[in-house]
Amino acid sequence: MLNESTIKININTQDDPHILKIGQSLDVAEQEAFTSFLKTIAMFFLGHMPICPSIDPKIVVHNIVTIPDAKPIKQKLLKMHPRIALLVKEELQCLLSVSFILPIDYPQWISNIVLVTKATGGLHICMNFCDLNLACPKDDFPLPGIDQLVDLTVSHEMLSLMDGFS
Repeated sequence: MLNESTIKININTQDDPHILKIGQSLDVAEQEAFTSFLKTIAMFFLGHMPICPSIDPKIVVHNIVTIPDAKPIKQKLLKMHPRIALLVKEELQCLLSVSFILPIDYPQWISNIVLVTKATGGLHICMNFCDLNLACPKDDFPLPGIDQLVDLTVSHEMLSLMDGFS
């Protein structure tokens, strides 16, 4: 399936193209439907994601539950090369501009970022939550094993590998 030939589609404007690849084995109707769907959700992976207007913070707020007597840990800041720091700053500004992350003034927990290089040369900014995970209660309902997740995908006609190659 991964060795299948692909066709390129543009999900953005002609002036600012964003090219994705879809499987060539799809018939024309499926290609058009899939392309139309990708264009409707393009804002999520083009960096134009708006603040989620449909969910009021009075209704849903995400909180991380920690063990009450856990001591907050502030990791020592790791230095990075100035060129890398500039790339990280640009990526963080992008995340701030779409309110995907918010600045805080009084951090109790500080974790260093983990940089993962994309195949395209860009950077994924990840967080190292090891210390925080140790301070959280054990989940009584963990995610099922990966073998169960693979078994569940077998019955589906299509499988999205949107981030599989970046």
